[in-house]
Amino acid sequence: MVDILHRIGVTSSSPEAVYAALTTVDGLAGWWTEETDGDPGVGGVVRFRFDAGGFDMKVMESEPAERVRWEVVDGPEEWIGTRVGFDIKREDDFTIVLFRHEGWREPVEFMYHCSTKWATFLLSLKRMLETGTGEPAPRDVRISNWH
Repeated sequence: MVDILHRIGVTSSSPEAVYAALTTVDGLAGWWTEETDGDPGVGGVVRFRFDAGGFDMKVMESEPAERVRWEVVDGPEEWIGTRVGFDIKREDDFTIVLFRHEGWREPVEFMYHCSTKWATFLLSLKRMLETGTGEPAPRDVRISNWH
């Protein structure tokens, strides 16, 4: 199994604000995709939609200002059963987000694409928390013919 890993630091934002951006429909819609709905509570399912399809994430764990864990329950075959996690901590003047999308069966070309897209969306999260405006889909960075 292989994983996608990223680390970002957010200035002028508390762990609580980062947590809210990861655990509310409005927060998620502000940095990942505007087409977000569902139940972001533990045991709930959040649906994320994009032009090319989408993903359904079951919320497995949610620890205020510390961590969020999802399991992919619907979406592209390569994603189903993988897990997405965000660990949050304060370090110097930054709130650090350690991101992981783990459990990929093999490093297929779609994983390369998703790794880059995750990076752009994590920068959108950072931008939203620091400036008030993110770049969620459909206004996200187009990285290739797959978008």
